[in-house]
Amino acid sequence: MSKKLYVGNLTYNVNESDLEAMFSPFGSVQSAQVIVDRDTNRSKGFGFVEMGSESEAQDAIQALNGREHDGRNLTVNEAKPREARSGGGGYGGGRSGGGGGYSGGGGGGRN
Repeated sequence: MSKKLYVGNLTYNVNESDLEAMFSPFGSVQSAQVIVDRDTNRSKGFGFVEMGSESEAQDAIQALNGREHDGRNLTVNEAKPREARSGGGGYGGGRSGGGGGYSGGGGGGRN
């Protein structure tokens, strides 16, 4: 069974074929993906590599985690399953209520 790995702290010019070349000495690379910002189309500095087996994945982690590549120390570990996104999207969640402004009472006027 294949095993997906997280690869972090990549330089912004690394592409999929670079990742594949980096991991292929440790076994069969099923897929290699660099995550890019959809607005700028520039790498976000991390990606994922799917290795052919658990043992190949462990060999790659042992060899590459902490290793320097283009002046940066790589972070390589088992990818965690993506958590389901639940409502809100970072904009206050299910909070409802008046939009801004001061809603206090009559506040004594000046004389």
